[in-house]
Amino acid sequence: MVSIGDTISNIGIGLSFAISPEALVYCFLGVTLGTFIGVLPGVGVLATVSILLPFTFYVDPKVSLIMLAGIYYGAAYGGSTASILLNMPGTSSSAITCLDGYPMTKQGRGGIALFMTAIASFAGSFIGILMLAAFAPPLAGLARSFGSQEYVALMVLGLLAASLLSTSSAMKSLVTVVFGLLLGIVGIDVNSGQPRLTYGFTELQDGIALVGLALGLFGVPEVIANAGRIKGVVAEAKGITLRSMLPTREDWRRSWKPMLRGTGIGSFFGALPGTGGMIASFMSYALEKRLHKDPSQFGKGAVEGVAAPEASNNAAVQTAFIPTLTLGIPGDPVMAILLGVMMIHGIAPGPSLVNANPEVFWGLVVSFLIGNIILLILNIPLIGIWVRLISIPYNYLYPAIVVFLCIGVFSINNSVFDLYMVIFFGLVGYFMVLLRFEPAPLILGFILGPLLEENFRRSLVLSRGDMFTFFERPVSGSIFLVAFLLVAWIVIAELRNRYLARKG
Repeated sequence: MVSIGDTISNIGIGLSFAISPEALVYCFLGVTLGTFIGVLPGVGVLATVSILLPFTFYVDPKVSLIMLAGIYYGAAYGGSTASILLNMPGTSSSAITCLDGYPMTKQGRGGIALFMTAIASFAGSFIGILMLAAFAPPLAGLARSFGSQEYVALMVLGLLAASLLSTSSAMKSLVTVVFGLLLGIVGIDVNSGQPRLTYGFTELQDGIALVGLALGLFGVPEVIANAGRIKGVVAEAKGITLRSMLPTREDWRRSWKPMLRGTGIGSFFGALPGTGGMIASFMSYALEKRLHKDPSQFGKGAVEGVAAPEASNNAAVQTAFIPTLTLGIPGDPVMAILLGVMMIHGIAPGPSLVNANPEVFWGLVVSFLIGNIILLILNIPLIGIWVRLISIPYNYLYPAIVVFLCIGVFSINNSVFDLYMVIFFGLVGYFMVLLRFEPAPLILGFILGPLLEENFRRSLVLSRGDMFTFFERPVSGSIFLVAFLLVAWIVIAELRNRYLARKG
Protein backbone atom coordinates (compact mmCIF):
# COMPACT_ATOMS: atom_id res chain seq x y z
CA MET A 1 0.00 0.00 0.00
CA VAL A 2 1.38 3.41 -0.99
CA SER A 3 1.49 5.85 1.92
CA ILE A 4 0.27 9.44 1.69
CA GLY A 5 3.81 10.67 2.25
CA ASP A 6 5.12 8.61 -0.67
CA THR A 7 2.28 9.86 -2.87
CA ILE A 8 3.04 13.49 -2.03
CA SER A 9 6.73 12.87 -2.69
CA ASN A 10 5.94 11.24 -6.04
CA ILE A 11 3.62 14.10 -7.03
CA GLY A 12 6.48 16.48 -6.26
CA ILE A 13 8.76 14.47 -8.56
CA GLY A 14 6.14 14.56 -11.30
CA LEU A 15 5.53 18.28 -10.79
CA SER A 16 9.23 19.11 -11.08
CA PHE A 17 9.32 17.30 -14.42
CA ALA A 18 5.97 18.58 -15.75
CA ILE A 19 6.90 22.24 -15.17
CA SER A 20 10.30 21.92 -16.84
CA PRO A 21 10.57 24.17 -19.92
CA GLU A 22 10.78 21.22 -22.35
CA ALA A 23 7.74 19.47 -20.89
CA LEU A 24 5.69 22.70 -20.87
CA VAL A 25 6.57 23.44 -24.49
CA TYR A 26 5.58 19.97 -25.70
CA CYS A 27 2.45 19.98 -23.54
CA PHE A 28 1.40 23.28 -25.11
CA LEU A 29 2.29 21.99 -28.56
CA GLY A 30 0.30 18.80 -28.01
CA VAL A 31 -2.91 20.41 -26.76
CA THR A 32 -2.76 23.10 -29.44
CA LEU A 33 -2.30 20.55 -32.23
CA GLY A 34 -5.01 18.39 -30.69
CA THR A 35 -7.49 21.27 -30.60
CA PHE A 36 -6.59 22.26 -34.15
CA ILE A 37 -7.12 18.71 -35.41
CA GLY A 38 -10.25 18.23 -33.32
CA VAL A 39 -11.80 21.31 -34.92
CA LEU A 40 -11.18 20.07 -38.46
CA PRO A 41 -13.93 17.66 -39.56
CA GLY A 42 -12.76 14.44 -41.17
CA VAL A 43 -9.23 14.14 -39.78
CA GLY A 44 -9.61 12.47 -36.39
CA VAL A 45 -7.36 12.04 -33.39
CA LEU A 46 -6.23 8.52 -34.37
CA ALA A 47 -4.98 9.76 -37.73
CA THR A 48 -3.27 12.73 -36.10
CA VAL A 49 -1.49 10.68 -33.43
CA SER A 50 -0.43 8.20 -36.11
CA ILE A 51 0.95 10.92 -38.40
CA LEU A 52 2.91 12.56 -35.59
CA LEU A 53 4.28 9.29 -34.19
CA PRO A 54 7.52 9.27 -36.21
CA PHE A 55 8.50 12.73 -34.97
CA THR A 56 8.31 11.66 -31.33
CA PHE A 57 11.26 9.29 -31.75
CA TYR A 58 13.70 12.20 -31.75
CA VAL A 59 12.78 13.68 -28.37
CA ASP A 60 12.84 12.41 -24.81
CA PRO A 61 10.33 9.52 -24.48
CA LYS A 62 8.62 11.07 -21.44
CA VAL A 63 8.20 14.37 -23.26
CA SER A 64 6.83 12.65 -26.37
CA LEU A 65 4.20 10.90 -24.24
CA ILE A 66 3.13 14.23 -22.77
CA MET A 67 2.75 15.67 -26.28
CA LEU A 68 0.82 12.67 -27.65
CA ALA A 69 -1.46 12.64 -24.61
CA GLY A 70 -2.03 16.38 -25.08
CA ILE A 71 -3.06 15.75 -28.67
CA TYR A 72 -5.54 13.14 -27.43
CA TYR A 73 -7.41 15.21 -24.86
CA GLY A 74 -6.92 18.38 -26.91
CA ALA A 75 -8.80 16.74 -29.78
CA ALA A 76 -11.56 15.75 -27.35
CA TYR A 77 -11.90 19.47 -26.52
CA GLY A 78 -11.72 20.75 -30.07
CA GLY A 79 -14.05 18.19 -31.62
CA SER A 80 -17.11 19.88 -30.15
CA THR A 81 -16.55 23.20 -31.98
CA ALA A 82 -17.43 21.89 -35.45
CA SER A 83 -20.24 19.81 -33.91
CA ILE A 84 -21.90 22.85 -32.38
CA LEU A 85 -21.36 25.41 -35.15
CA LEU A 86 -21.54 23.25 -38.29
CA ASN A 87 -23.26 20.02 -37.24
CA MET A 88 -20.07 18.25 -38.37
CA PRO A 89 -18.29 16.42 -35.54
CA GLY A 90 -14.52 16.78 -35.55
CA THR A 91 -14.13 13.50 -33.65
CA SER A 92 -16.41 10.46 -33.32
CA SER A 93 -16.85 10.98 -29.58
CA SER A 94 -18.22 14.49 -30.15
CA ALA A 95 -20.89 13.31 -32.61
CA ILE A 96 -23.57 13.22 -29.91
CA THR A 97 -22.94 16.93 -29.21
CA CYS A 98 -24.39 17.76 -32.64
CA LEU A 99 -27.88 16.75 -31.52
CA ASP A 100 -28.36 19.75 -29.22
CA GLY A 101 -25.29 21.90 -29.90
CA TYR A 102 -26.23 22.74 -33.48
CA PRO A 103 -29.89 23.58 -32.63
CA MET A 104 -28.53 25.96 -29.97
CA THR A 105 -26.45 27.65 -32.68
CA LYS A 106 -29.50 28.06 -34.91
CA GLN A 107 -31.29 29.64 -31.93
CA GLY A 108 -28.48 32.19 -31.55
CA ARG A 109 -27.07 30.42 -28.47
CA GLY A 110 -23.97 28.93 -30.13
CA GLY A 111 -21.66 30.97 -27.91
CA ILE A 112 -23.34 29.63 -24.77
CA ALA A 113 -23.07 26.08 -26.11
CA LEU A 114 -19.33 26.55 -26.74
CA PHE A 115 -18.77 28.06 -23.29
CA MET A 116 -20.67 25.28 -21.50
CA THR A 117 -18.75 22.74 -23.56
CA ALA A 118 -15.44 24.23 -22.42
CA ILE A 119 -16.55 24.26 -18.77
CA ALA A 120 -18.01 20.73 -18.93
CA SER A 121 -14.89 19.43 -20.65
CA PHE A 122 -12.64 20.98 -18.02
CA ALA A 123 -14.81 19.70 -15.16
CA GLY A 124 -14.89 16.18 -16.58
CA SER A 125 -11.15 16.19 -17.25
CA PHE A 126 -10.31 17.60 -13.81
CA ILE A 127 -12.35 14.98 -11.95
CA GLY A 128 -11.00 12.29 -14.27
CA ILE A 129 -7.44 13.35 -13.42
CA LEU A 130 -8.26 13.18 -9.70
CA MET A 131 -9.62 9.66 -10.16
CA LEU A 132 -6.51 8.69 -12.12
CA ALA A 133 -4.28 9.96 -9.32
CA ALA A 134 -6.44 8.32 -6.62
CA PHE A 135 -7.12 4.89 -8.12
CA ALA A 136 -4.07 4.15 -10.28
CA PRO A 137 -1.56 3.58 -7.42
CA PRO A 138 -3.84 1.19 -5.44
CA LEU A 139 -4.74 -0.65 -8.65
CA ALA A 140 -1.05 -0.98 -9.49
CA GLY A 141 -0.45 -2.38 -6.00
CA LEU A 142 -3.27 -4.89 -6.50
CA ALA A 143 -1.98 -5.81 -9.94
CA ARG A 144 1.36 -6.89 -8.46
CA SER A 145 -0.42 -9.95 -7.11
CA PHE A 146 -1.78 -10.80 -10.56
CA GLY A 147 -0.43 -13.82 -12.37
CA SER A 148 -0.39 -14.54 -16.07
CA GLN A 149 -3.91 -15.99 -15.82
CA GLU A 150 -5.34 -12.67 -14.61
CA TYR A 151 -3.62 -10.78 -17.40
CA VAL A 152 -5.03 -13.20 -19.99
CA ALA A 153 -8.51 -12.69 -18.54
CA LEU A 154 -8.18 -8.89 -18.54
CA MET A 155 -6.94 -8.81 -22.12
CA VAL A 156 -9.74 -11.11 -23.31
CA LEU A 157 -12.28 -8.89 -21.55
CA GLY A 158 -10.77 -5.76 -23.12
CA LEU A 159 -10.80 -7.23 -26.62
CA LEU A 160 -14.37 -8.47 -26.23
CA ALA A 161 -15.48 -5.08 -24.92
CA ALA A 162 -13.81 -3.36 -27.88
CA SER A 163 -15.65 -5.72 -30.25
CA LEU A 164 -19.07 -6.08 -28.69
CA LEU A 165 -19.51 -2.50 -27.47
CA SER A 166 -18.42 -1.01 -30.78
CA THR A 167 -20.72 1.28 -32.75
CA SER A 168 -20.58 -0.98 -35.79
CA SER A 169 -21.53 -4.64 -36.12
CA ALA A 170 -20.23 -6.69 -33.20
CA MET A 171 -19.28 -9.56 -35.52
CA LYS A 172 -17.35 -7.25 -37.86
CA SER A 173 -15.49 -5.72 -34.93
CA LEU A 174 -14.66 -9.18 -33.59
CA VAL A 175 -13.26 -10.16 -37.00
CA THR A 176 -11.17 -6.98 -36.98
CA VAL A 177 -9.78 -7.78 -33.52
CA VAL A 178 -8.83 -11.31 -34.64
CA PHE A 179 -7.09 -9.85 -37.70
CA GLY A 180 -5.15 -7.56 -35.37
CA LEU A 181 -4.15 -10.53 -33.21
CA LEU A 182 -2.80 -12.32 -36.30
CA LEU A 183 -0.79 -9.26 -37.33
CA GLY A 184 0.63 -9.06 -33.80
CA ILE A 185 2.25 -12.50 -34.01
CA VAL A 186 4.13 -11.79 -37.27
CA GLY A 187 7.87 -12.18 -36.74
CA ILE A 188 10.23 -14.55 -34.95
CA ASP A 189 8.63 -16.89 -32.40
CA VAL A 190 10.48 -16.25 -29.14
CA ASN A 191 10.12 -19.89 -28.06
CA SER A 192 11.02 -21.80 -31.22
CA GLY A 193 13.04 -19.14 -33.03
CA GLN A 194 11.11 -19.83 -36.23
CA PRO A 195 9.70 -17.01 -38.40
CA ARG A 196 5.92 -16.79 -38.47
CA LEU A 197 3.83 -15.25 -41.28
CA THR A 198 6.85 -13.42 -42.72
CA TYR A 199 6.51 -14.97 -46.21
CA GLY A 200 10.25 -14.66 -46.84
CA PHE A 201 10.51 -10.93 -46.03
CA THR A 202 13.46 -10.44 -43.70
CA GLU A 203 12.10 -6.98 -42.80
CA LEU A 204 9.14 -8.68 -41.09
CA GLN A 205 11.25 -10.86 -38.79
CA ASP A 206 11.12 -8.17 -36.09
CA GLY A 207 7.37 -7.89 -36.54
CA ILE A 208 5.18 -5.31 -38.25
CA ALA A 209 6.17 -1.76 -37.30
CA LEU A 210 3.53 0.04 -35.25
CA VAL A 211 4.14 3.34 -37.07
CA GLY A 212 3.59 1.86 -40.53
CA LEU A 213 0.46 0.02 -39.43
CA ALA A 214 -1.07 3.02 -37.64
CA LEU A 215 -0.30 5.46 -40.45
CA GLY A 216 -1.64 3.06 -43.04
CA LEU A 217 -4.87 2.30 -41.21
CA PHE A 218 -5.73 5.82 -40.07
CA GLY A 219 -3.67 8.32 -42.06
CA VAL A 220 -3.97 7.13 -45.66
CA PRO A 221 -7.74 6.35 -45.61
CA GLU A 222 -8.44 9.86 -44.27
CA VAL A 223 -6.46 11.36 -47.14
CA ILE A 224 -8.21 9.19 -49.74
CA ALA A 225 -11.67 9.82 -48.31
CA ASN A 226 -11.23 13.60 -48.25
CA ALA A 227 -9.12 14.07 -51.39
CA GLY A 228 -12.15 15.13 -53.42
CA ARG A 229 -13.21 17.81 -50.95
CA ILE A 230 -11.60 20.84 -52.54
CA LYS A 231 -13.23 23.63 -50.59
CA GLY A 232 -13.19 24.13 -46.87
CA VAL A 233 -16.33 24.71 -44.85
CA VAL A 234 -17.34 28.35 -44.51
CA ALA A 235 -18.29 29.08 -40.92
CA GLU A 236 -19.70 32.30 -39.55
CA ALA A 237 -17.88 33.35 -36.39
CA LYS A 238 -18.84 37.02 -36.23
CA GLY A 239 -21.80 36.34 -33.97
CA ILE A 240 -19.64 34.54 -31.39
CA THR A 241 -18.40 37.15 -28.93
CA LEU A 242 -17.29 36.83 -25.32
CA ARG A 243 -20.51 38.48 -24.18
CA SER A 244 -22.65 36.09 -26.22
CA MET A 245 -20.85 33.16 -24.58
CA LEU A 246 -21.90 34.02 -21.03
CA PRO A 247 -24.56 31.52 -19.84
CA THR A 248 -27.57 32.54 -17.77
CA ARG A 249 -28.26 31.42 -14.22
CA GLU A 250 -30.83 28.99 -15.63
CA ASP A 251 -28.18 27.45 -17.91
CA TRP A 252 -25.90 26.88 -14.91
CA ARG A 253 -28.76 25.38 -12.88
CA ARG A 254 -29.65 22.93 -15.64
CA SER A 255 -26.04 21.97 -16.40
CA TRP A 256 -24.15 21.25 -13.19
CA LYS A 257 -25.92 17.99 -12.31
CA PRO A 258 -25.63 16.59 -15.87
CA MET A 259 -21.94 17.49 -15.78
CA LEU A 260 -21.42 15.47 -12.60
CA ARG A 261 -23.46 12.51 -13.85
CA GLY A 262 -21.66 12.60 -17.20
CA THR A 263 -18.31 12.72 -15.44
CA GLY A 264 -19.23 9.66 -13.37
CA ILE A 265 -20.29 7.69 -16.44
CA GLY A 266 -17.22 8.77 -18.40
CA SER A 267 -14.87 7.92 -15.55
CA PHE A 268 -16.37 4.43 -15.30
CA PHE A 269 -16.36 3.58 -19.00
CA GLY A 270 -12.98 5.21 -19.59
CA ALA A 271 -11.37 2.97 -16.98
CA LEU A 272 -12.78 -0.17 -18.63
CA PRO A 273 -10.26 -1.65 -21.07
CA GLY A 274 -11.43 -1.49 -24.66
CA THR A 275 -14.33 0.97 -24.37
CA GLY A 276 -13.54 4.70 -24.56
CA GLY A 277 -15.17 8.12 -24.72
CA MET A 278 -17.65 7.52 -27.53
CA ILE A 279 -19.63 4.91 -25.62
CA ALA A 280 -19.49 7.05 -22.47
CA SER A 281 -20.84 10.15 -24.23
CA PHE A 282 -23.74 8.22 -25.79
CA MET A 283 -24.60 6.61 -22.45
CA SER A 284 -24.57 9.94 -20.60
CA TYR A 285 -26.80 11.56 -23.23
CA ALA A 286 -29.29 8.69 -23.01
CA LEU A 287 -29.33 8.94 -19.20
CA GLU A 288 -30.00 12.69 -19.21
CA LYS A 289 -32.80 12.26 -21.71
CA ARG A 290 -34.37 9.58 -19.53
CA LEU A 291 -34.06 11.66 -16.34
CA HIS A 292 -35.34 14.93 -17.85
CA LYS A 293 -38.88 16.06 -17.04
CA ASP A 294 -39.50 16.83 -20.70
CA PRO A 295 -37.39 14.51 -22.91
CA SER A 296 -38.86 16.12 -26.03
CA GLN A 297 -36.54 19.12 -25.46
CA PHE A 298 -33.55 16.96 -26.38
CA GLY A 299 -32.58 17.41 -29.99
CA LYS A 300 -34.01 20.93 -29.97
CA GLY A 301 -31.27 22.78 -28.09
CA ALA A 302 -31.25 21.39 -24.52
CA VAL A 303 -28.12 22.60 -22.73
CA GLU A 304 -28.04 19.30 -20.80
CA GLY A 305 -27.50 17.51 -24.12
CA VAL A 306 -24.26 19.43 -24.54
CA ALA A 307 -22.92 19.50 -20.97
CA ALA A 308 -23.37 15.81 -20.08
CA PRO A 309 -21.72 14.10 -23.08
CA GLU A 310 -18.83 16.59 -23.17
CA ALA A 311 -18.07 16.06 -19.48
CA SER A 312 -18.40 12.31 -19.97
CA ASN A 313 -16.17 12.23 -23.05
CA ASN A 314 -13.34 14.17 -21.42
CA ALA A 315 -13.53 12.26 -18.14
CA ALA A 316 -13.25 9.01 -20.13
CA VAL A 317 -10.17 10.34 -21.93
CA GLN A 318 -8.37 10.86 -18.62
CA THR A 319 -9.42 7.64 -16.87
CA ALA A 320 -8.51 5.62 -19.98
CA PHE A 321 -4.94 6.05 -18.75
CA ILE A 322 -5.71 3.98 -15.62
CA PRO A 323 -5.65 0.49 -17.21
CA THR A 324 -3.01 1.59 -19.73
CA LEU A 325 -0.45 2.78 -17.20
CA THR A 326 -1.16 0.39 -14.31
CA LEU A 327 -2.02 -2.87 -16.11
CA GLY A 328 -0.44 -2.36 -19.52
CA ILE A 329 -3.87 -2.90 -21.13
CA PRO A 330 -5.05 -0.02 -23.35
CA GLY A 331 -8.32 1.68 -22.50
CA ASP A 332 -9.06 2.53 -26.15
CA PRO A 333 -7.34 2.52 -29.58
CA VAL A 334 -5.46 5.79 -28.93
CA MET A 335 -4.19 4.31 -25.66
CA ALA A 336 -3.06 1.26 -27.63
CA ILE A 337 -0.87 3.48 -29.79
CA LEU A 338 0.52 5.26 -26.72
CA LEU A 339 1.19 1.85 -25.16
CA GLY A 340 3.14 0.85 -28.26
CA VAL A 341 5.13 4.09 -28.11
CA MET A 342 6.05 3.39 -24.49
CA MET A 343 7.25 -0.10 -25.38
CA ILE A 344 9.31 1.20 -28.31
CA HIS A 345 10.97 3.72 -26.00
CA GLY A 346 11.75 1.03 -23.42
CA ILE A 347 9.16 2.21 -20.87
CA ALA A 348 7.38 -0.85 -19.46
CA PRO A 349 3.74 -0.01 -18.61
CA GLY A 350 2.24 -2.04 -15.82
CA PRO A 351 2.17 -2.33 -12.03
CA SER A 352 5.84 -1.38 -11.61
CA LEU A 353 5.51 1.87 -13.57
CA VAL A 354 3.95 3.86 -10.71
CA ASN A 355 6.75 3.11 -8.25
CA ALA A 356 9.69 2.27 -10.50
CA ASN A 357 9.19 5.30 -12.77
CA PRO A 358 7.33 7.91 -10.69
CA GLU A 359 8.69 10.69 -12.90
CA VAL A 360 6.91 9.16 -15.92
CA PHE A 361 3.60 8.38 -14.22
CA TRP A 362 3.21 11.43 -12.01
CA GLY A 363 4.78 13.67 -14.64
CA LEU A 364 2.02 12.60 -17.02
CA VAL A 365 -0.70 13.13 -14.39
CA VAL A 366 0.50 16.64 -13.53
CA SER A 367 0.92 17.48 -17.23
CA PHE A 368 -2.73 16.49 -17.79
CA LEU A 369 -3.81 19.11 -15.28
CA ILE A 370 -1.52 21.74 -16.81
CA GLY A 371 -2.69 20.84 -20.31
CA ASN A 372 -6.37 21.12 -19.41
CA ILE A 373 -5.80 24.52 -17.85
CA ILE A 374 -4.06 25.59 -21.07
CA LEU A 375 -7.03 24.26 -23.05
CA LEU A 376 -9.52 26.18 -20.93
CA ILE A 377 -7.50 29.36 -21.52
CA LEU A 378 -7.20 28.66 -25.25
CA ASN A 379 -10.73 27.52 -26.04
CA ILE A 380 -12.82 30.38 -24.68
CA PRO A 381 -10.97 33.45 -26.07
CA LEU A 382 -9.82 31.80 -29.30
CA ILE A 383 -13.13 30.35 -30.46
CA GLY A 384 -13.18 32.68 -33.48
CA ILE A 385 -9.73 31.53 -34.59
CA TRP A 386 -10.62 27.84 -34.25
CA VAL A 387 -13.79 28.36 -36.26
CA ARG A 388 -11.94 30.12 -39.08
CA LEU A 389 -9.50 27.22 -39.28
CA ILE A 390 -12.38 25.09 -40.51
CA SER A 391 -12.29 27.05 -43.78
CA ILE A 392 -8.79 25.77 -44.70
CA PRO A 393 -9.10 24.30 -48.23
CA TYR A 394 -8.59 20.55 -48.26
CA ASN A 395 -6.47 20.78 -51.41
CA TYR A 396 -3.83 22.52 -49.25
CA LEU A 397 -4.27 20.45 -46.12
CA TYR A 398 -4.08 16.86 -47.34
CA PRO A 399 -1.01 17.06 -49.62
CA ALA A 400 0.87 18.43 -46.62
CA ILE A 401 -0.35 15.47 -44.56
CA VAL A 402 0.93 13.02 -47.19
CA VAL A 403 4.35 14.70 -47.25
CA PHE A 404 4.71 14.60 -43.45
CA LEU A 405 3.49 11.01 -43.45
CA CYS A 406 6.12 9.82 -45.93
CA ILE A 407 8.98 11.80 -44.39
CA GLY A 408 8.11 10.57 -40.91
CA VAL A 409 7.90 6.89 -41.85
CA PHE A 410 11.07 6.88 -43.95
CA SER A 411 13.12 8.77 -41.37
CA ILE A 412 12.74 6.07 -38.68
CA ASN A 413 14.66 3.24 -40.39
CA ASN A 414 15.58 4.86 -43.73
CA SER A 415 13.73 1.95 -45.31
CA VAL A 416 11.61 2.02 -48.46
CA PHE A 417 9.95 -1.19 -47.23
CA ASP A 418 8.25 0.86 -44.49
CA LEU A 419 6.67 3.06 -47.16
CA TYR A 420 5.38 -0.04 -48.95
CA MET A 421 3.87 -1.20 -45.64
CA VAL A 422 2.09 2.14 -45.24
CA ILE A 423 0.66 1.87 -48.75
CA PHE A 424 -0.43 -1.73 -48.16
CA PHE A 425 -2.16 -1.03 -44.85
CA GLY A 426 -3.55 2.20 -46.28
CA LEU A 427 -5.38 0.18 -48.92
CA VAL A 428 -6.46 -2.34 -46.26
CA GLY A 429 -7.78 0.49 -44.09
CA TYR A 430 -9.60 2.13 -46.98
CA PHE A 431 -11.39 -1.08 -47.98
CA MET A 432 -12.22 -1.72 -44.33
CA VAL A 433 -13.95 1.66 -44.21
CA LEU A 434 -15.80 0.90 -47.46
CA LEU A 435 -16.98 -2.43 -46.05
CA ARG A 436 -17.87 -0.76 -42.72
CA PHE A 437 -15.24 -2.53 -40.66
CA GLU A 438 -13.88 -0.31 -37.89
CA PRO A 439 -10.05 -0.20 -38.05
CA ALA A 440 -9.71 0.94 -34.42
CA PRO A 441 -10.22 -2.50 -32.77
CA LEU A 442 -7.47 -3.86 -35.03
CA ILE A 443 -4.90 -1.72 -33.20
CA LEU A 444 -6.06 -3.13 -29.86
CA GLY A 445 -5.64 -6.66 -31.17
CA PHE A 446 -2.24 -5.85 -32.68
CA ILE A 447 -0.85 -4.36 -29.45
CA LEU A 448 -2.35 -6.95 -27.11
CA GLY A 449 -1.67 -9.96 -29.36
CA PRO A 450 1.95 -10.58 -28.33
CA LEU A 451 1.16 -9.84 -24.66
CA LEU A 452 -1.83 -12.18 -24.73
CA GLU A 453 0.22 -14.96 -26.35
CA GLU A 454 3.09 -14.55 -23.88
CA ASN A 455 0.86 -14.74 -20.80
CA PHE A 456 -1.28 -17.51 -22.29
CA ARG A 457 1.78 -19.69 -22.93
CA ARG A 458 3.21 -18.94 -19.49
CA SER A 459 -0.08 -19.95 -17.85
CA LEU A 460 -0.17 -23.27 -19.69
CA VAL A 461 3.48 -24.00 -18.86
CA LEU A 462 2.86 -23.37 -15.15
CA SER A 463 -0.31 -25.48 -15.15
CA ARG A 464 1.20 -28.20 -17.36
CA GLY A 465 -1.34 -27.64 -20.09
CA ASP A 466 -4.43 -27.47 -17.87
CA MET A 467 -6.91 -25.01 -19.47
CA PHE A 468 -8.94 -24.86 -16.26
CA THR A 469 -6.15 -22.82 -14.67
CA PHE A 470 -7.86 -19.69 -16.03
CA PHE A 471 -11.11 -20.50 -14.19
CA GLU A 472 -9.74 -21.95 -10.95
CA ARG A 473 -8.19 -18.70 -9.76
CA PRO A 474 -10.82 -16.36 -8.21
CA VAL A 475 -9.81 -13.14 -9.99
CA SER A 476 -9.28 -14.57 -13.47
CA GLY A 477 -12.38 -16.75 -13.12
CA SER A 478 -14.49 -13.72 -12.16
CA ILE A 479 -13.18 -11.71 -15.09
CA PHE A 480 -13.96 -14.53 -17.51
CA LEU A 481 -17.45 -14.71 -15.99
CA VAL A 482 -17.93 -11.00 -16.69
CA ALA A 483 -16.70 -11.56 -20.26
CA PHE A 484 -19.19 -14.43 -20.68
CA LEU A 485 -22.05 -12.30 -19.33
CA LEU A 486 -21.08 -9.50 -21.71
CA VAL A 487 -21.25 -11.86 -24.67
CA ALA A 488 -24.55 -13.29 -23.46
CA TRP A 489 -26.02 -9.80 -23.00
CA ILE A 490 -25.05 -8.72 -26.52
CA VAL A 491 -26.39 -11.96 -28.07
CA ILE A 492 -29.69 -11.77 -26.18
CA ALA A 493 -30.12 -8.09 -27.11
CA GLU A 494 -29.45 -8.91 -30.77
CA LEU A 495 -31.94 -11.80 -30.78
CA ARG A 496 -34.52 -9.62 -29.04
CA ASN A 497 -34.13 -6.85 -31.61
CA ARG A 498 -34.53 -9.33 -34.46
CA TYR A 499 -37.64 -10.78 -32.83
CA LEU A 500 -39.18 -7.34 -32.36
CA ALA A 501 -38.31 -6.41 -35.95
CA ARG A 502 -40.07 -9.52 -37.29
CA LYS A 503 -43.05 -9.00 -34.99
CA GLY A 504 -43.34 -5.34 -35.95
